Amino acid sequence: MRATDVVVVGAGWAGLTAASHLAARGVSVTIVEKARGPGGRSSTRREGVFAFDHGAQYFTARSEAFRRRIEAWEGAGLVAEWRPRLRVFGPRPDSGNGAPDRRLVALPGMNGLLRRFAEGLDCRYSSRVVSVRFDSHWQVELEDDSKLESKALLLTAPPRQAATLLGPDHLLHAQLEGVEMRPCWALMLGYENTVRTDFDAAFVNQGGLAWIARNCTKPQRGSAESWVVHANAGWSSSRIEQDPERIADCMLGELRDIEPAFADDPVVRRAHRWRYALADHPLSAGCLLDGASRLAVAGDWCSGSRIEGAWSSGVAAGRRLEALL
Repeated sequence: MRATDVVVVGAGWAGLTAASHLAARGVSVTIVEKARGPGGRSSTRREGVFAFDHGAQYFTARSEAFRRRIEAWEGAGLVAEWRPRLRVFGPRPDSGNGAPDRRLVALPGMNGLLRRFAEGLDCRYSSRVVSVRFDSHWQVELEDDSKLESKALLLTAPPRQAATLLGPDHLLHAQLEGVEMRPCWALMLGYENTVRTDFDAAFVNQGGLAWIARNCTKPQRGSAESWVVHANAGWSSSRIEQDPERIADCMLGELRDIEPAFADDPVVRRAHRWRYALADHPLSAGCLLDGASRLAVAGDWCSGSRIEGAWSSGVAAGRRLEALL
């Protein structure tokens, strides 16, 4: 059984932010991630010459702390501003927040910044956690029957998955079970020729779609004509178990109804299901903590949602676990 100070479950924004904070202060950290690499929903998929940011599309900054971090990342060439031609289909919602000052993307894909965070850290990819147990120390069992032991544990899995790992008797179980995560179907389209539209990104407030984006207009994405389309939460929820090929057909049909310029058949067409995309009612706790067992639970859903929320949740979790250790 391998021993470390902290096991972090999940190599997305919250997990890697916390792990980087702890490692910089001399805490030994092992990160366990079920996917083949870091990123979580800040993912980039490549199909030949096409690149698709098929999860998180961009990020914004509302807090001064996150603005300062973005300035540092920009100075290091890790992020850049994206200035798409925008359009809105359907009625404009009265959100009250207004348009963000800047839309930022990581380079060369949305997972690029997290790949940099992961450099030098002990990351175990393609490793699924099947159980966690606390008895003075944490024992973390993986699907391949290997085990890790740690003084502290950070869970950044979706809240109901974290609740399942901790079990129904844990003091955080009910709170985690109460956080509803809504799904999102994503469609990736690659075209041989340029799609002639008057927009590079569009918010959709009609039908089943929510977002359309020409990914190749983002910095360092290449010139291949690549588009990402997101369905809205209601549409995705009602079709969550449908076959991806059927979903791709339906989403492409809705896209063509909105914008006839997509009439040509794409050379790449892939649908991807994000089962836990966005919290219905996110918390504002920063992270959840069980100090007695040196356990933290973090994620975007715990701090107002979106990438900034995941980052701030990771910062909070890292600081609290550092104090406990």
